[in-house]
Amino acid sequence: MKTLYVVALASLTGIGLGAVAVQGLHAQVKPPAYVIAEIDVIDQEGYAKEYQPAAVKALNPKFLSRGGNAISFKGEPPKRIVLFAFDNMDKAKEAFTSSAYNEAWTIGSKYANFRIFAVEGVSP
Repeated sequence: MKTLYVVALASLTGIGLGAVAVQGLHAQVKPPAYVIAEIDVIDQEGYAKEYQPAAVKALNPKFLSRGGNAISFKGEPPKRIVLFAFDNMDKAKEAFTSSAYNEAWTIGSKYANFRIFAVEGVSP
């Protein structure tokens, strides 16, 4: 009978430790980050030929939307909206503050006005 209690107590302890470990791992997952770029293109040809290839190479982004049809519910929408997804906010910051992207942005600023910002998503 005593052995049964020891096995039951060991099982409950294992389940409790497992639950704590899973919660700890879950807490370490960083939420995804979404970057929204509002772009008013001034020179479409220069933007497409010079800026876009340099920016895509520098960022290597996952595009969720790339200048598709947009409607406004309040206010005036920008001419172009691009939505990117990154694994987390650190990855988004790293991409948009890199020297490669800064060079691309210098090129792009000749052809467009940008407003780029990031928002943290909901953890999976």
